[in-house]
Amino acid sequence: TRPRRACARSHLSSLREPGRVLIETHQLTKRYGDFCALEDVSLHVAQGEVFGLLGPNGAGKTTLLRLLLGFLRPTAGHATIDGVDCYHHSVEAHRRLAYLPGDARLFRRMRGDETLKFFAEIRPAGDYARSLQFAKRLDLDLRRRASQMSTGMRQKLALAATLAARVPLLILDEPTSNLDPTMRSVVAKLVREAQAEGRTIVFSSHVMSEVEEICDRVVIMRHGHVVHTQAMSELRRQHRITAQLRGPLPIAPAEFQDSLSISQNEFGEVVIETPLPLAPLLGWLSKLPVEEVRIEPLGLRAIYDRHHAEDPATDSATDSATVEATIEQ
Repeated sequence: TRPRRACARSHLSSLREPGRVLIETHQLTKRYGDFCALEDVSLHVAQGEVFGLLGPNGAGKTTLLRLLLGFLRPTAGHATIDGVDCYHHSVEAHRRLAYLPGDARLFRRMRGDETLKFFAEIRPAGDYARSLQFAKRLDLDLRRRASQMSTGMRQKLALAATLAARVPLLILDEPTSNLDPTMRSVVAKLVREAQAEGRTIVFSSHVMSEVEEICDRVVIMRHGHVVHTQAMSELRRQHRITAQLRGPLPIAPAEFQDSLSISQNEFGEVVIETPLPLAPLLGWLSKLPVEEVRIEPLGLRAIYDRHHAEDPATDSATDSATVEATIEQ
């Protein structure tokens, strides 16, 4: 087992360069006859980044992940992981990653500890002792067979096996579906710890609050297209000001016009969205006939709704489809 461990660590240590592009796609497209599941997607993910895919069911998130994994042949374009073509050299690409699918199956007759040992032994990057540590943190009873576990427990078992693999890239498709809020917080912490180790995480979800908490950068998908890319550090500097005014919509001063979005909501309130510092804006607002004002961080919801107003993402895991958790590596 020692040579296998050394091989696994060499992959991990060789990819610890900040800012290095680990995943890259160029005009990636997948069609099924006349139906286009993914079209012209070009993106990059840096080493050490937690990269989120956000969108409703059918947006193309899982198709994109399956193309990255080499499970599907692109209709056009290409994808690489650490410079390795994901489809033509998928075996080599798989040595660099661990994958938690949202729709896989576990061996139902195996106990939890047997399942973790199986996955640790079938790949060079496996680490049984490490998977036991993750299982403990996820509060798993490993004496039970998978068939005796709840859906949430099987989800945690799959997570423990995936997170334990000593690889530079984790691809997690709906990793917290079926988990309660406490366990979702634990998973968020484990993802951040993986990032602190230098690993890259691709995190797919349609739970808004989860993506906002965990990810460094998010792409919003709709009908197979990437419609927006958002750095969360930039979003956290932006604010929404909602005010009740007497009179018509105000016209922003010239120095603010390129950095303000002014609209009116269904309640007749004026809504101002801006990345600017608040102090000069409040000075301008104080000169207006304001009756009431609310100031809040802009949040990912506002960005998402610009592109998905009629089919918004959910705010809690209870809205996610119930699926059996499994792992494919």
